[in-house]
Amino acid sequence: MPSTISYASTRLWDGLAIAVLAITTIVAVLTFRDFGLGWDDYTHAQYGDLLLSLYSSGFTDKRALSFVNLYMYGGGYDLLAALTAKILPFALFETRRLVGAVAGIIGLFVTWRLGRRLGGPFAGLISVALLATCPLYYGHMFMNAKDGPFAVTMATALLGLVRAFEEYPRATPATIALYGIGMGLAIGSRVMGGFAVINTVLPLLLILVVRTRLNGLMPALREWFGFLTPFIPTVILAYLVMGLVWPWAVVSPLNPFHAVEYFSNFFEKPWRELFDGQLIPVPDMPRRYVPTLLALTLPELMLVLGLCGTIGAAVESILGDGSSSTANLGRRAALSAVILAALLPVLVTVIARPAMYNGIRHFVFLMPPFAVLSGLAAAWISQRLRSLSSIATGAGVAVLLAGFASPIVDMVRLHPYEYTDFNHIAGGVPGARPRYMIDYWGLSMTQASRELRAVLESKGEKPPGRPWTVAVCGPHPAVEVGLGPGYSAIWDPKGADFAIMLNEFYCADLNAPVVLEVVREGVVYARVYDIRGLSISTLLRYPNANQQ
Repeated sequence: MPSTISYASTRLWDGLAIAVLAITTIVAVLTFRDFGLGWDDYTHAQYGDLLLSLYSSGFTDKRALSFVNLYMYGGGYDLLAALTAKILPFALFETRRLVGAVAGIIGLFVTWRLGRRLGGPFAGLISVALLATCPLYYGHMFMNAKDGPFAVTMATALLGLVRAFEEYPRATPATIALYGIGMGLAIGSRVMGGFAVINTVLPLLLILVVRTRLNGLMPALREWFGFLTPFIPTVILAYLVMGLVWPWAVVSPLNPFHAVEYFSNFFEKPWRELFDGQLIPVPDMPRRYVPTLLALTLPELMLVLGLCGTIGAAVESILGDGSSSTANLGRRAALSAVILAALLPVLVTVIARPAMYNGIRHFVFLMPPFAVLSGLAAAWISQRLRSLSSIATGAGVAVLLAGFASPIVDMVRLHPYEYTDFNHIAGGVPGARPRYMIDYWGLSMTQASRELRAVLESKGEKPPGRPWTVAVCGPHPAVEVGLGPGYSAIWDPKGADFAIMLNEFYCADLNAPVVLEVVREGVVYARVYDIRGLSISTLLRYPNANQQ
């Protein structure tokens, strides 16, 4: 009878996890066209076309190898989107949103498998459900050509690593291949993929130390190298995959190191961004920048469970279950790898204090492992509650459902700006508005542009013998695509007909009639002004660049 109940529970949790994936897929398919363009979309689309030209020309068209600074990033997502756009009937940027959604859903699937391997079916369900309802992850998977795909590739590498440790001392060929592909895609997406190497090395050292204490140094080394030897061809596989998505990296063997050096120093003219109510130069952001924004943007349930899961996983990885078996040691190493994947980048930023900006979009790759740790905590807590009473179990279920409902309600209200969400600790988006940047990616400019066009068409207004001129404070390509032909997007407001303003600290509040506003939860994301016949000298709140 117990085995029957266990089997039924397993089917239930797995079925619910698959339902989460299916519902997320359906919602993504129905809504991917809603997401606007941001600051980098147009440039990334160009990079994808250049990569396509590089391969289709037999490597004679090498413009992709020197295109702005994107050649120092992998372009797998951009290349795939450029290819897909030639097949699907959607517009280019709609296709890019769809490809991003597909990549994000793959990340959800990988997270489910990670949580399930480490904590069982219920942990897997909670892991995927928390990630699917995490506004930061969900929002970025549609529109972030760098950080969204990077999160998926890092999760894939972590799954291969966890499988390898669980199979210690002999990993299967499928696991080895998965690890190699994941590593190649991760490093080929961003040089920050080097964190995946650290996630590998430190648990390996843990295995070596523990086995040495049990069996002596030489037997431990023989076992250790026996485990590592089959991974040698994986280095070649990872390098080939990296070269496929990041061709500049293999033009010269030292190019990846040049990229590390380039990104180790802030490579743009410094500017100020809003953090905790203050305008701070991005190279001088305080050490608490990432921990603070994680605490204020993650859903409360995910935040609490993730911290509990981190503590529990750390205790188990240090102490184990008391046995000296290789299975116990492999699990300890696997848990260590997940903890490192979720926390090491945060620790590095606190210590090194690099330039930080755009919220925590660069840290979306922490979400999958943190969701896995959350799932582990949920599984441990559920076991304790079931051992107490049915009332305790019911209370736990109620808390769990309320914890999931909160970010879902936020995401519905904010759509398609889910990525701008702040949790209740921050007071939601209204509470965060005076202290932090909200729509730093500028997605609302697309909606503002489309609605301006619709307003003018509904009123039957015609331009005065020339295209309408629209002054823009925000991403120009987003406005150009949103407005379409018959409009001219410019920087200088002098003589312009309208102004579209992103409602962030650097864009001025104009003394002009407001045509429309893009609003979510009572917060204005963008405004459109009618400035015909008015004298507007600047669109910036801080005309002096040194003050921005």
